[in-house]
Amino acid sequence: MKVGILTGGGDCPGLNPAIRGVVYRGMDFGFEFVGIEEGWRGLVKGIYRPLGLSDVEEIIYQGGTMLGSSRTNPFKKGGEKDLEAVLSNIKEAKFDAIVALGGEDTLGVAAKLYSQYGVPTVGVPKTMDNDLSGTDFTFGFDTAAAVGLDAIDRLRDTARSHRRVMVLEVMGRHAGWVAWYVGVAGGADWVTLPEEPLDVDAMVAHLNAVRARGKKYGLVVCSEGTELPALSGEEKAVDDFGHVKLSDRSVGEFVASTITEKTGWESRHAVVGHVHRGGAPTLFDRVLGMRVGIKAAELVRDKQFGQMAALVGTEVKGVDIVGATSVLKVVPPQLVELMKTTFK
Repeated sequence: MKVGILTGGGDCPGLNPAIRGVVYRGMDFGFEFVGIEEGWRGLVKGIYRPLGLSDVEEIIYQGGTMLGSSRTNPFKKGGEKDLEAVLSNIKEAKFDAIVALGGEDTLGVAAKLYSQYGVPTVGVPKTMDNDLSGTDFTFGFDTAAAVGLDAIDRLRDTARSHRRVMVLEVMGRHAGWVAWYVGVAGGADWVTLPEEPLDVDAMVAHLNAVRARGKKYGLVVCSEGTELPALSGEEKAVDDFGHVKLSDRSVGEFVASTITEKTGWESRHAVVGHVHRGGAPTLFDRVLGMRVGIKAAELVRDKQFGQMAALVGTEVKGVDIVGATSVLKVVPPQLVELMKTTFK
């Protein structure tokens, strides 16, 4: 079989181990692999490279993706020519299957190609946001959260030294998993999530209480997707998938300035941003990437198309890709309440 592999959306650690897993397992079945560069743009433009053992052997410890990435969406409004090019290039290249590594957007395209056009696709779940349904964890999340945890531990030192509040903004567009884990594991005094509106009064009251009981510094973790009162109703730029661009929202800066204004407690902010995405994957992400990559090759072998390789408990299984991309996995109310018990 001739199998095309692509990686789309934001990069994250674990993509290269996953590519390696697909190729390593597929070699056992005699598959021919072709790397499709720059995500779905590579299928629109026909940008390919061969993938063999020598190409992937040394990439397990490397961050990013050797295939490049993009946020190209061939199903975007007015993008009929891109979709036609994708379908034509799949046929012309004689791909027997497409393995797509990505998050909700990239795998959403794979799901539509399978369900609407019969393209034999298999998905591999990647997102540092950990917001894909059908899988307990996605590779990239553990590394991203570990980077955030290191940041808050460092900020604690300077917050304590200067008797101020330090606000850390972490990534998380629709789901606050990174903020939740970083905040709970880092002992934050407050955490804001996309899952619930920012309650400024409650945050301010709690920080005042923290200072009143004698604590000389404070730590706040904010998800970049937190909805801010000052931003409601503003016109917002969107990408090819209709997502609001978050680069100019400055959630951490807003929260820090609000704390200073309403409490009089000096506050500063820091943004992890794209630092989350770089660097070598953790042990967990290397192993998970390899495991789901291996399972993807097995799904292709068994012609179980329209499925995604998912971590369910301790097992890696094939799950319906349409269902996995139809609803985001967000932080549930019970975990939000658990988090709040740590605010003392």
